[in-house]
Amino acid sequence: MHQSHLATMRAITLLYVVSSIVSAQLKEFVSTNMPTPSCHASTIVELSNGDLLAAWFGGTKEGAPDVAIWMSRRTPNGWSTPREAAREPDVATYNPVLFHSADDLLWLYYKFGNSPSTWSAAREYSRDEGATWSTAEHLPAGLYGPIRAKPLVLSDGTILSGTSVESYGSWACWIERSTDKGQSWARIGPIAAPLSLAVHPVQRGKPHGIIQPSLIDLGNRHIRLYARSTEDIARICQSDSFDDGLTWNTVKATELPNPNSGIDAVRLRDGRLILIYNNTTSGRTPLTLALSSNGDHWQNFYTLENQPGEYSYPALIQARNGDLLMTYTWNRVKIRFVRFPLSQVH
Repeated sequence: MHQSHLATMRAITLLYVVSSIVSAQLKEFVSTNMPTPSCHASTIVELSNGDLLAAWFGGTKEGAPDVAIWMSRRTPNGWSTPREAAREPDVATYNPVLFHSADDLLWLYYKFGNSPSTWSAAREYSRDEGATWSTAEHLPAGLYGPIRAKPLVLSDGTILSGTSVESYGSWACWIERSTDKGQSWARIGPIAAPLSLAVHPVQRGKPHGIIQPSLIDLGNRHIRLYARSTEDIARICQSDSFDDGLTWNTVKATELPNPNSGIDAVRLRDGRLILIYNNTTSGRTPLTLALSSNGDHWQNFYTLENQPGEYSYPALIQARNGDLLMTYTWNRVKIRFVRFPLSQVH
């Protein structure tokens, strides 16, 4: 075979492989006509019939008193028109989180207040997979529920909500742990980043620490926490529990960069770990998927977004058919949804 013909065949083969990967993936906006000028901080859950439900906060801009929680459902016919799901009078809402507890209740947790340092939290539940919802319940001061990423529901029904507190000069993670399906909670922490993790000087008045943890179950009561960090640390951080979240070891930095932006992680049913994050120490692009066999060393395998702009606050779950499902902020004006086939995770 002539070299030119061989090169042509290789090019055709490569084009076929690339085309197959692209066609197997689904990337779309939850809505091309969003109901508000600004939106952020999405969450996604798979429902019992295979439909998907996404939620986010939206209004004129983050922190404005008109910001409410919005929701859309994806059926085989596509995404529904976004509807308002929760609103607090004259104050902004933030960071909705959707998940199922072990008794199959569908929960919506969200925050509200003038800023993260003055947040309160609220929750609603649905017994019919999001068709109708309970009246919003305001939680006691100091109880936030999952602060941004989905909680971890253990095999015995224990709920581990990764939460965090942002105060002047200091950020730290906490775990809210419930063994009665969310009726009562134990608050465990703080899980704080030592000053020795800083790779840049800690500026006076700027916070130091970690927030918005994402939890994964590594088996044998081993729970791993991955967290967003401040600019002085500039790396995703982690901590481990070996007693189902009751105690946590010293926080350490991973090898992955972080520009003080949200992340999410999931353990696949085959044991591998996936992390979605901004692969940079500055800005919120690119947005990248990374794979690990042990949770300590990672290999980037796909770039979701790499154009100038903001692609941030991702939510990541594994569907019942094995595919990765994710939503994220697209330039603060839309929420993007991606279905990534399990066969392409390598």
